Amino acid sequence: MQLALPSRDYYLKSNSKSELRAYHRYMTNVSVLLGADPEKAAEEFERVILFEKQLANASLPEADRHDTSAIYRKLTLRELQREVPQLNWRDYLQTFLSTSITEDEPVVVYALPYFIKMGRIIEQTDKRIIHNYIIWRFVMSIMPHMIDEYQQKRVEFRKILLGILSERNRWSQCVEWTNKKLGMAVGALFIRDNFNHESKETALEMIRTIREAFNELLNENHWMNEETRAVAKSKADSMNERIGYPEFLKDPVELSKEYISLNITEDRFLENILSVLKHDARHNLEQLRKPVDKDRWSTEPAVVNAFYNPNKNDIVFPAGILQPLFYSQHFPKSLNYGGIGVVIGHEITHGFDDKGRQYDKDGNMMQWWNNATIKAFRERAQCIIDQYDRYKLRDVNLFVNGRMTQGENIADNGGLKQSFRAYKKWVATHGEEPLLPGIDLTHDQLFFLNYAQIWCGSMTPEDALTKIRSSVHSPGPFRVLGPLSNSQDFAKAYKCPPGSPMNPTHKCSVW
Repeated sequence: MQLALPSRDYYLKSNSKSELRAYHRYMTNVSVLLGADPEKAAEEFERVILFEKQLANASLPEADRHDTSAIYRKLTLRELQREVPQLNWRDYLQTFLSTSITEDEPVVVYALPYFIKMGRIIEQTDKRIIHNYIIWRFVMSIMPHMIDEYQQKRVEFRKILLGILSERNRWSQCVEWTNKKLGMAVGALFIRDNFNHESKETALEMIRTIREAFNELLNENHWMNEETRAVAKSKADSMNERIGYPEFLKDPVELSKEYISLNITEDRFLENILSVLKHDARHNLEQLRKPVDKDRWSTEPAVVNAFYNPNKNDIVFPAGILQPLFYSQHFPKSLNYGGIGVVIGHEITHGFDDKGRQYDKDGNMMQWWNNATIKAFRERAQCIIDQYDRYKLRDVNLFVNGRMTQGENIADNGGLKQSFRAYKKWVATHGEEPLLPGIDLTHDQLFFLNYAQIWCGSMTPEDALTKIRSSVHSPGPFRVLGPLSNSQDFAKAYKCPPGSPMNPTHKCSVW
């Protein structure tokens, strides 16, 4: 369940009173714009927030959601009805499914304890409050697309919640939303006009080298037994590489099939928004009972990000993140491996973090580690958890949640180590490159410097608070300090004295 506020802490922590007041004011102001009486609306939404607090309290803390196998339950609709009798599940599902379902229909639930508690809460809550909550959540979801007077109320709320003083230009928001919701159509234009296909070959070469480095490091770790190590290598070798874009984007006929049921009208903006959302929902519901299409892309090409998908054992590098790779081909390889190379290593490592290890090489949920290996992994992961727990973000006077961020932290550390080793393999094959003129740094130093500059940035205190409470990623400064202080290669490159902050005697290492 996605709460209206960024995390359950905003409902349950005593230091979130100002954010809750701003949220209540936002709800009330918007409802007044829609025609409600101000005093009545304020009173009604006090009850809605109390209802939301109950739902938040029933939900599992974000840090406890990493073990997918522990929260996964497959049961029939009949069994779900027995577990959560307060909702008529068959009627609910049947209203938006295009096919009939029976009580024997298998369903997968990832939060059954929450649903059980939610059912009890709903049973004890006045229906008017539930109706108000549902309508509010719908209105809140379409607020980014509403006209200016609604936008003003949204800006006032987000200023307090996230420290955002003003929204981006309307055209920028529209471009982002179009790319997100009509990503394949936008991607077709992007690869036609902007994507250089040589970067795809460069990326494939880097992936191959970094995967070799991962397998070498796998052979060197002594906390896995031979059998598990062999299965891990098989999983790494079986990873599907989704590079750039799916081939069907070059075929206008095939591309048009993606949007055959979507209707867009030039002068009906909000109707178009709802039409796109309905098309998305229909597209997902059509997959019911069909086998998983493991060749299908689930990421739009024109996005500057990379992904690992455990359900398919895919590593995905869309065209958007590869484009800079083409322009930087004439840069020293130390910079490329310190940038995009670490990103590649990061995604490979995700296949073996505490969540990725629960899926086999074919993307099926399956426990392929023995108990001794799991114990050894968790001991090493605990080192990372404890390390990041000690990092304090001074802007908000709060510590990082090492448990909640452990997967990304492990991937950062592993990706850095793999990419540096891959870079040294490249040097061993091709020889050392000339030093950059006017920069008194070695290539090893440039590698780590380029990695560090990726995470340069600034945050408002409000945004920092949100990230600390709800993000699975550590704040930028700690994505630099953590992996580099664990790296023997970094300490050697920059000649950090043993026992110094960036070369501690005790280092954490998982992969």
